[in-house]
Amino acid sequence: MSAITLHAIEGQVSPGFERVRQAFEDNFAHRGELGAACCAYRHGEKVVDLWGGVRNEHTGEPWERDTMVIVYSATKGLAAMTLAIAHSRGWLDYDARVCAYWPEFAQQGKERITVRQLLAHQAGLYVLDEPVTRELVSDPDRLAAVLARQKPAWEPGTRQAYHGITLGFYESELLRRIDPQHRSLGQFFQDEIASPLGLDVYIRLPENIPNARFAIMTRPSWVQVLHGFPLRLALDTMNRRSKIVRALRGSELPHDEPHVYARNLEIPSGGAVGTARAIARAYSVFATGGSALRLRQETLDLLAAPAVASARGFYDECLKVDGAQFSLGFTKPTPVLPFGSASSFGSPGAGGAFGFADPVAGVGYAYVTNRMGTRLSGDPRDIALRDAIDSFH
Repeated sequence: MSAITLHAIEGQVSPGFERVRQAFEDNFAHRGELGAACCAYRHGEKVVDLWGGVRNEHTGEPWERDTMVIVYSATKGLAAMTLAIAHSRGWLDYDARVCAYWPEFAQQGKERITVRQLLAHQAGLYVLDEPVTRELVSDPDRLAAVLARQKPAWEPGTRQAYHGITLGFYESELLRRIDPQHRSLGQFFQDEIASPLGLDVYIRLPENIPNARFAIMTRPSWVQVLHGFPLRLALDTMNRRSKIVRALRGSELPHDEPHVYARNLEIPSGGAVGTARAIARAYSVFATGGSALRLRQETLDLLAAPAVASARGFYDECLKVDGAQFSLGFTKPTPVLPFGSASSFGSPGAGGAFGFADPVAGVGYAYVTNRMGTRLSGDPRDIALRDAIDSFH
């Protein structure tokens, strides 16, 4: 704790948002925070921008204004933004069949899968039939052929199973097919979202960012996982043949010992590295009409709409939880994971990171941390911050 107390909370909050700063301080004092940042925009105005603690537990180096950290599955929300832009440009119909854009995808009984079903984790394609290696991921054409030949685990649309890593690969190949420039998802995100908005967040991390910009992750112990996860899921994480372990193959690839995080590699379901400020700003655009990214209202209305259940409802075969809802690549608020209004959309990440847009409140929000928590139903640190922001409405 001594290393943390040396580094005071920095940043600012607008009048009326003082409770958020208090909650952020309380995270360090009472909730075991190591290093973190939180940012929120309201009606396009930045009202919370806080950071503090240490970026590296072993050296005690401080978390600074521009420190970036991996956000794991919070990446999924950023990836979904690229397809929303494609929809706004008329390249993509969420209710069309995937094979309309990618004919080879129709193999093995996948010809009827719609884009909407794929993005809702209802295609039964949560695992690949060969190892997810850096070599495979670095060769988009080879990866596309592997993706196209997969056989669904069950009839598509009948069940939901969290596509922990595969979803991003399918999204990226779909985007390559419909983008006139045939860019990968990470390149598209950089060109069409991050660069125009001036965001410090990358789905494809370039070589030129120094290691000193990055926070180092601190993982929970097995005991903490057992206490934090629901029992069935905790046991599943220790079984190499379980659905969730198979669904998360490849999730280790964004880590690269000499460089902290892998460079020039895209894991669009779990590899984004960035600041809370960048993620909150992106969601802010989606929460306030989308003009900065030329989003159409029709697209935003679809993102705000309720999720569509599989034939067997919202029970998730990988997460072993009933009620997790996904729509168009985003996570939707539910009693299992409440956030914002019913129209909100975003994505949480393993360990506690979270970002979302609430179009009703006009809020774009993000929280990032380097001490991984173990709660699936919302990290207590993140919940405290969101509760403090909600109290202002």
